[in-house]
Amino acid sequence: MKLRRASLLIASTLIAALALAGCRQVATPQPRQQGQPGGQLVVFAAASLTDAFGEIGRAFEKSHPGVTVKFNFGGSQQLRTQIEQGMSADVFASADQKYMQELVAKGLVEPPRDFTANTLTVIVPKNNPAGIKSAADLANKGKLVLAAPDVPIGKYSRQALEKLATLYGSDYPKQVEKRVVSQETTVRQVVAKVALGEADAGIVYVTDINSSYRDKLDTIPFPQEANVRATYPIAVVKDSKQAGLARELVNLILSPDGQKILAKYGFLPVKEGS
Repeated sequence: MKLRRASLLIASTLIAALALAGCRQVATPQPRQQGQPGGQLVVFAAASLTDAFGEIGRAFEKSHPGVTVKFNFGGSQQLRTQIEQGMSADVFASADQKYMQELVAKGLVEPPRDFTANTLTVIVPKNNPAGIKSAADLANKGKLVLAAPDVPIGKYSRQALEKLATLYGSDYPKQVEKRVVSQETTVRQVVAKVALGEADAGIVYVTDINSSYRDKLDTIPFPQEANVRATYPIAVVKDSKQAGLARELVNLILSPDGQKILAKYGFLPVKEGS
């Protein structure tokens, strides 16, 4: 009887030990499964992309649990310089080809892909105190704010003004420049100055009317023959620590879902290589 009790005690002890070991095995942290990456993805993007990319970033985070998309929005010329100086970035989306190609030439980004396009418009405050009714009025009414010439929207604005000279006379661009009271480093700064009444008009992208200031602004379209089409390229930064995730984000932006979000904010589709 004593031998039987001892056997039962030993068996019970073994069973309890095995059960405890099983519990410990279940509680051991499991390695992250492939396809479930985590971490932070840093995206440098032109200021005009702020609203659209914000929504795309949230969609990407939702489909990639554990991933955070952090944006650095600014003038493309500023972002290019920051990447050249070694600031950490995984993706660069530019509002023009020039600054992207400069990074390509220095071997700092992977081959870029065109992902969207934009056009220009004139904005005025809702109450339009200067009475600006058309692009022609920019030469003789009110105070104008533009982006600086090295900012993509500033470059495009001046290209459009030169085109308008064929309609309004050869002196038109110079007369408009005389009315410029401020030159900004991003398109969103132009939008803010007009919306806040610090200027009577500005030239921005069509998509910028969808910003948080949209209730304070009206638009005056450019004559179609004088408008400028801006094509936006995007690329993965070569020293990215999240290159795989960065390529996935670029693919989302180029996908039908990404393009649908861009279109929602007024951006235009492009054919790659066009």
